[in-house]
Amino acid sequence: MGESLKSNPDWYLARVDRLPTWGLSYAIIWALGFSFFITLYDVINVGFALPYIPFVVSASQASLIASLGLFGYVVGAPIFSYMADVIGRRPTLVFTALLTAIGSFGDAFSVNYPMLAIFRFLTGMAIGADLVLVMTYMAETAPASKRGRYTNLAFIGGWAGIGIGPFIAALIVTSNTVIGWRIVFAVGGILAVLALAIRYYAPETVRFLVSKSKFDDAERLVGRMEEVSLRRSGLASLPEPDMRSYRIPKQNPFKILVKPKYLKRLLALFFLLFFVYFMDYPFLVIPETWAKDVLGYSGSMLSQVVFLFGVAGVGAFLGSILLRPFIDRYDRRKMTIVSVVVYTLGTGIMGYGGAVKSLALFFVGAFLAELIGVGWYQLYYQMCTDNFPTAARATGYAIADGVGHLGGAIGLLVIFPIIYALGNVGGWVIPWIPAIAMTLVVLALTPNTVGKRLEEINEATDAVQ
Repeated sequence: MGESLKSNPDWYLARVDRLPTWGLSYAIIWALGFSFFITLYDVINVGFALPYIPFVVSASQASLIASLGLFGYVVGAPIFSYMADVIGRRPTLVFTALLTAIGSFGDAFSVNYPMLAIFRFLTGMAIGADLVLVMTYMAETAPASKRGRYTNLAFIGGWAGIGIGPFIAALIVTSNTVIGWRIVFAVGGILAVLALAIRYYAPETVRFLVSKSKFDDAERLVGRMEEVSLRRSGLASLPEPDMRSYRIPKQNPFKILVKPKYLKRLLALFFLLFFVYFMDYPFLVIPETWAKDVLGYSGSMLSQVVFLFGVAGVGAFLGSILLRPFIDRYDRRKMTIVSVVVYTLGTGIMGYGGAVKSLALFFVGAFLAELIGVGWYQLYYQMCTDNFPTAARATGYAIADGVGHLGGAIGLLVIFPIIYALGNVGGWVIPWIPAIAMTLVVLALTPNTVGKRLEEINEATDAVQ
């Protein structure tokens, strides 16, 4: 290898992007999917636990506990994702798994409201970063033409936490209404410890290595990936790398993100996610408490609603699988429009079903919202990983998604006043309008990234502002 190639970052990245298959052990995909499952299990389990926690005695207290986890996202995602852009994806992933375990066990053993509030905030800090880092790791490691599909494998594993997690949590809390809520949180802590052990064995991403000029480490890793991919594909030789000419910026991630090209993308994605989360988290967390405190459900009727909402959560898992054939074929920006519109329709049907005490309509609406609304969340995550350069990818993603969780935190605090003001149907439908509008803004201000190399979208076109 010539010295000019050895010191050229794209020599390594183009070789990864032309691979016909995933170049590392498939165990890494499933390991990250499993750890993503743990993260998203914790996102959803709090909604099932809240009605049964004896020192959470009102809807406003329940909303605040749920919101504190999201405020943790807002703080933790930018801090730890910035760390990932500076010290690496792998060590930060290990640390966030540790913090998730500490927070989850703290939740489980809380003895009063302030203690639970503190540990929900800590758990949220870790989860907010995890949502960014798992998707960033997958996007940076997968070959360009199959980036969506390989990332989807980890996404499916994670969305099992949204889909199967509610069923598990609902079964636990309804089987033992006294300590079930503690068990729900403890399960998250145990799973987080397992994730920590799994992540320890994952390598750093090639993109991060070359961004720090660690070319010898990158060469060893790329060479191993080429051998694995060649063997899996059955090809006689690998395609020639499609190299691009560009400069990797050595600036602080925040200085990169204020450049006009990236700033408009960042703002568009931030406001999209802010307004989506404004209604998404009330949907994921509040329906059980809404049924209890607003609709007046109790006893067996409340247990049925909790159980049905848990079963409806399986729709998110099925939706993540349904997305797989389309994620690398169709414009993700346009698919996002479909997802948000269907999400709105689903929550509206759920609201109507709850109001008229039709458990069938409640379930149909919740299932539809989970299937296409929650189940297609990879579209948002993929746009966040695709639209920022390696040197600022995790930080940009964290601002758009992590700080965007402010929408969810605020939504949880105001959803009950909104429902009281707009009714049980209007309260679940009208607040979606800004999110629908932002899908059109994202369509106008961000590029179609399907099938393109990350550097082709970002560093190689930095002259075009």
